[in-house]
Order: sequence, then structure tokens, then C-alpha cells
Amino acid sequence: MRRFAAVSWIAIPLAGVLVLSGCSSVKSDSDELQIVANPVAAKPAASPAVTVKPAGQVLATGAVSAVAVAEGTLVVALAQPPSLRLYDLTALASAPVNMPLYSKAEKLTVAPGRVEIAEPGAGVVQQLSLADRKLTETKTGGQPASSIAFGTDRLVAMGAAKDIQVLPAAGPARTIGGQLYSADDLVDTGKGVVVLDRLRTAVFSVDVAGGTVGEGLRAGDGAANAVADSYGRVLVTDARAGALLAFSAWPLILRQRFPVPGGAYGIAYDAQRSLAWVTLTGRNEVVGFDVRGGEPVEKYRFPTVRQPDSVGVDEKSGRVIVGSAAGEGTQVIQP
Repeated sequence: MRRFAAVSWIAIPLAGVLVLSGCSSVKSDSDELQIVANPVAAKPAASPAVTVKPAGQVLATGAVSAVAVAEGTLVVALAQPPSLRLYDLTALASAPVNMPLYSKAEKLTVAPGRVEIAEPGAGVVQQLSLADRKLTETKTGGQPASSIAFGTDRLVAMGAAKDIQVLPAAGPARTIGGQLYSADDLVDTGKGVVVLDRLRTAVFSVDVAGGTVGEGLRAGDGAANAVADSYGRVLVTDARAGALLAFSAWPLILRQRFPVPGGAYGIAYDAQRSLAWVTLTGRNEVVGFDVRGGEPVEKYRFPTVRQPDSVGVDEKSGRVIVGSAAGEGTQVIQP
């Protein structure tokens, strides 16, 4: 039986002791969290050809860059042409609504009444209002990688700019920086905000009120994607080592590491059922883990479309949405 390694490594400032995860070799003289000379962000494992029929229903779409489900609407971001395709989850056979974007959406994040859309190629983030299905844009410049709601503000991870923009409902924007090599994703756990740095394969706590990036911890050998669960934790997929990591947010502590072979990459969380859904791009599978106990328990495993880089979940019905980055459709699975 695979066992979940429960640990409690307290996060340390960058000037502290080197924090390692897995077997790595080269240590930088100037950065205790970087253990290779030229870090490269982890990418999804290449998928083999599909040999097992994908579970559930497959909607004909082009290459999918991100998916999200909110208030009965399935939002699919297509890479070419850059656009959104909106489906009514209660009537998937009905024609979807198509909405053009400026550039490919890097990330879709659900917020109350809306979906946040990060478009790094255009230097903008947009908000899709679910009530009237309208888009409102905010120019950020740079290459915004992720946008989330934080109270009345919005936080935008600015990718290669190595910082976070705070966009208030009124008044000027401000920037939070320091210690990051890339600001790739943001997670609000309700007990603290965490930023994912894919280049350093690390996570950092963020003091939004104080305007600082705090302590950091290594997140495996190839941190790829992150999501908050119902227990104040951040769940992170390690694409290189094949693992699911769990961090408490405040203070930042690595609580658990569970092996997930097969190219763990995309992740979504169903708060109603305490299920973390992880895509395995090396196997064309999606796996559902119950994360309520001391270690994840596999509850579901389904065959998927090829290159299942993105995943979302409808918390009302429990349906799981998987997007094919290879253009082989968007899959809807009822566990």
C-alpha cells in the first residue's frame, strides 16, 4: 500500500537553512531554495495516444487551456482562436456561447458571481460576469498568470515580473514583491494567501496587508498547480516527482506528501465532498482523492481524453471536467 508521508517542516526565511525535497544535487550559492543552476518550470508529461475510451461525455472543442465551473456554467478556455466557450451544465447538448479573448487564457479562477481570466499574451486580466455574461478588462501590463478575488480587492500573479499586483475596487494599484523568481499562481486558503513559484518549485506566504512576500518552502521537484482545500491547506501537484503535497498556510508548513505516479499535473477541489481531482497526463487519467483523513484515499479513477492538462469540478453535482490540451475535446464525468 502506498503510504502518505506526514511531515511538519516549518517554513524558513530565504536566509535560513536549505529546504530540500527529493534527491537533488546542485545548490546555488545565492539562493537556498534554488538547487539547480538554471531552473525551468515544470511542464505536463506528454500523453500517449488514447487506448481506452474516455469516461463520460466528450464535448467537441479545440485545444483547451483552462476550465472552470461556476453557478451552473461550464467555462472552457480555448487556445486557438483565443476564446471562451460557455455551456449550460443542465443542457450540454445546447449550443454554447462563444466569447473572443485577446490572447490565450492561462488560468480561470472562480470568484463570487464571476470568473477571473488571466491572459498573459495580452497583458490583461478580465472578469466574466456570470449574471449577464459580459467581460470587463483590466490592463496590467506584463504577463499576468493568475487572478483571484481577495475581499473587495483582486490579486494578480504577474509571472516573470516576479511580483503580485493588488487591484482595489477603488484607488491605485500596488505591488507586492520580493524573493520570487516567478509569480505563477495565487491561492487564498481563508487562513492566508500563498503564491506558487514554478521556477523555484516553491510556495511562499503572502502578507497582503503588510505588502510583503514571507517565508518560502520547496514544493517537491516540479511544482505545477495549486488549489485550496476545506482545511486551510494548499494542495500542490509535483509534476516531476509525481506527488500530491499539502501545505498549511499560516505558518507555512509542509504537512503531507503522497506519491501519485503517472504525471500529476492539473488539480481541482470539490469542497462539498472533500475530493481533490488530479490529472495524470502521462497516463491519460484523472484520479479523485478523499483528503479528509491523515492521508489521501483514492476514491475514483477514470480514463480521460489525451493530454488532460486542465481539470475543474461542479460542486453541486460532483461532475468533473477535463480539458484536452491536444484538441481532443472537453470531458464531463459524473462519478
